[in-house]
Amino acid sequence: MERSSVYLASDVHLGAIREENERAFLSWLEEAAGVASRVVLNGDLFDYWFEYRSVIPQGYTRTLGLLARIVDSGVEVDLLGGNHDWWGGRYLEEEVGVRFHRDPVRMDLAGRTVLVAHGDGLGPGDLAYKALKACLRSSPLRWLYRWLHPDIGARIAQRASSTMDRGTPTEGERRRSQVLRDWAHGILASDPALDMVVLGHTHIPVLEESGPGRHYLNCGDWVYHRTFAVLSPGGEPRLLEWSGSGSHRPWAGE
Repeated sequence: MERSSVYLASDVHLGAIREENERAFLSWLEEAAGVASRVVLNGDLFDYWFEYRSVIPQGYTRTLGLLARIVDSGVEVDLLGGNHDWWGGRYLEEEVGVRFHRDPVRMDLAGRTVLVAHGDGLGPGDLAYKALKACLRSSPLRWLYRWLHPDIGARIAQRASSTMDRGTPTEGERRRSQVLRDWAHGILASDPALDMVVLGHTHIPVLEESGPGRHYLNCGDWVYHRTFAVLSPGGEPRLLEWSGSGSHRPWAGE
């Protein structure tokens, strides 16, 4: 069977979601492995990830093993660092086999030129987070953090995360979603070579046409929605909701 479609997801937050959602995501990965030519995971796959030289964060064995098996089967897997797991690196690339991206990246996906970015820190506003982001990703702080005992580092990250406390998207998250939508449509208007902008981060699924054959896509998340997207050559992009093993339906919105 010829594989040509691309499967995309974001904001899974493994380690901080309900067990049933984690099982659902793994079953989605299994399906993607069987039908897709490429899988793109657009940030925050893990609720916490930091690579020490010889220690791997606990709790992700099944996912890491499945990703390695998918790569070994010939399916390309791209993983973008989000605001929870930007600190990936050599282990994910050399041991698991994914391509790890720390910055927004242009990709050729199913015949489209696509800008893929997690979305944190993009667009106007959110100045406090942008300052914090620059600090957390600086080389000196990463060097210092690596000297913490891994249990202490994980505990700090868990206390800083609010994923487990999330309910439905807040008004603040909805406002941030609109900022990123406007930013994405602005990028598409200013760059005619782009066919699509794909973001995550907001946990709010969006698929909008920006012009004939040009789209803004936010894949949503697996905390609230279990949504994902499929791109196929010559076809319209699809935003779908995973409803069970091997089962999905078009995303109908909220």
